[in-house]
Amino acid sequence: MKIAVLGTRGIPNFYGGFEQFTQYLSEDLVKRGHDVYVYNSHTHPYQEKSWNGVKIIHCKDPEDKIGTVGQFIYDLNCIMDSRKHDFDIILQLGYTSSSVWNWLLPKKSVIITNMDGLEWKRSKYSKLVQKFLLIAERLAVKFSDYLISDSIGIQNYFKDKYNVESEYIPYGANIIESIDEKILDQFSLKKGDYNLLIARMEPENSIETILQAFVNSNTKRKFVVIGNTENKYGRYIRNKFSDERIIYLGYVSGIEKLDALRKFSNLYFHGHTVGGTNPSLLEAMSSEALICANNNEFNKAILGYDAYYFHCKNCITPLFEMDKLEERSIFVSNNISKIREKYSWNKINSDYENFMISTLSK
Repeated sequence: MKIAVLGTRGIPNFYGGFEQFTQYLSEDLVKRGHDVYVYNSHTHPYQEKSWNGVKIIHCKDPEDKIGTVGQFIYDLNCIMDSRKHDFDIILQLGYTSSSVWNWLLPKKSVIITNMDGLEWKRSKYSKLVQKFLLIAERLAVKFSDYLISDSIGIQNYFKDKYNVESEYIPYGANIIESIDEKILDQFSLKKGDYNLLIARMEPENSIETILQAFVNSNTKRKFVVIGNTENKYGRYIRNKFSDERIIYLGYVSGIEKLDALRKFSNLYFHGHTVGGTNPSLLEAMSSEALICANNNEFNKAILGYDAYYFHCKNCITPLFEMDKLEERSIFVSNNISKIREKYSWNKINSDYENFMISTLSK
């Protein structure tokens, strides 16, 4: 198959999220014998025309000059370029700034769109932006030949709202074979002596609820917060929760560091309330973290019974004050099994390949 991937800043991955997914998928599809093209922003650090057998097409991206509007122009440039090629499959990752141009996609290609999360529900957006995102979602449904949902909750949503079927294929993760405990020395931390939260500083990630529960507790353990706190909400969080037990590390780069911080934490908190199969949750599972997650259908669909859940601060405070969390070994073991059986990148890549092949035979 001749396959194009649109909707990311490009590969190799410098950003995370869909870029990381694109790197794993495109490289693997090439190894399976397919002709794969990935669209890169012209500002991407990697400027070569191929990467590990994947062909790279750079398109003009003015986001660095004009801000968010530049994303729409970049997506338009990618779509217009795709008309010059005879792609069998065009895989679009997300739709927020591309679906307004979807009517321009080449008619002979099969258009598959990964619908990501329910973007219009995100509290960080104004009412006007939320309304636009809902329109963008409708356009993506209308102009796509096939949809992919990365969680059962998202799949059910599109069936209920639009009466359309979508293929369920989650995000992926790899089992981490070894993690160096000595990495903790860089942060002056000790195994089991801290709780951890890694998230964007946004209200929808339950940060205020989690930290309020911690402040209300009598624990002597520390609480480590990883994420950029230089935005408006981040500054609000730092000012409100200035407890000396809370350590704000800001942005931490390097997957090895993040894996170690997750694995050796007492509890890892996943407060995300919106979205499908969240990559950071799978990464926490694969690094053998003991997880406490927001009680919603997206998180429960992944974790099942193998996590603690919360819906308010009073649900969490007692966990901070327990000396030993008895369920650790069974929760961690079961979650590792889930990664191996349901979420390995090899399985996810196979699912994408098989689905693409099936669309061409219909």
